[in-house]
Amino acid sequence: MNAVFPAYARSLIERQLPPEIDAHWFTTAEEAIALAPEAEIGWFDQQVPADIGRAAAAAEKLKWLTSVFAGLDALPLDLLAERGVAITNGAGLGAIPVAEYAVMGVLAAAKGFHQVVRAQDRREWPVVPPGNTELWESSALVIGYGAIGAAIGERLKGLGVRVTGVRRSPSNDPNIIGPDAWRGRLGEFDWVVLAAPSTGETQALLGESDFAAMRSNAWLINVARGELVDQDALIAALRLRRIAGAFLDVMTPEPLPPENPLWAMPNVIITMHLSGRSQTRLFPRAAELFARNLRSYLAGEPLENLVDPARGY
Repeated sequence: MNAVFPAYARSLIERQLPPEIDAHWFTTAEEAIALAPEAEIGWFDQQVPADIGRAAAAAEKLKWLTSVFAGLDALPLDLLAERGVAITNGAGLGAIPVAEYAVMGVLAAAKGFHQVVRAQDRREWPVVPPGNTELWESSALVIGYGAIGAAIGERLKGLGVRVTGVRRSPSNDPNIIGPDAWRGRLGEFDWVVLAAPSTGETQALLGESDFAAMRSNAWLINVARGELVDQDALIAALRLRRIAGAFLDVMTPEPLPPENPLWAMPNVIITMHLSGRSQTRLFPRAAELFARNLRSYLAGEPLENLVDPARGY
């Protein structure tokens, strides 16, 4: 059974592979694409998302594609669905570091920490703190209350924040609302946190009218995908101070061009899509998940983290 894996995973999974797996390891995008056509099992993860999609498209014999990433917008999902490929993702694997980053964003915004760092760079000693918002009894809307969103919510609750989550599936929890209920309530929240997947339904999810509906003291915290935000509308809202600021781990495009006005805006904190990489245990967790799924795949049993290609997650 032909299988293709990234070389960085070799030390984590090679000893767990049964004899029937004919494993091949790649270190470059070109190697992945060259190996892909014979693969029944493919783990094509690479630094450049487009390269993952190219390898997946080349894997005409593929039956199971796995990835450590939760967001699979770089994959040719329609093509994979047409071929009947089972797709599993890394939902939940990066929940801890991404959630920690989101909470860091809320704290940094509340205390104006980005301005504190700049004061240090200037060797200034401000008497008045640049931020004096307390998180206690503030309110947060977390759009996308899956593994990452729920991890963010739990950590914010620990700091005394009242959390409302948005998710597609129904819940008996009154603080979990459906995807059609949040827009009319935007004005209730101090923090609007984006943790939803990037799909056709979530493109430009937040736009001009949404920023106008938010509180003037509210911050946007985006640890999802840049495509979820109408970036031009966000820039306009930030310039006019319709909202207080934005903590952006993700933007459009990435890397953000040096001339983009977001870089120089005093009410913007940019963290260069570092949240998911600010960790030490993602790949061991991914290896454990892969090993469980491989046993299930070989036994013809259901796979964990199975993706619906139509939804993209």
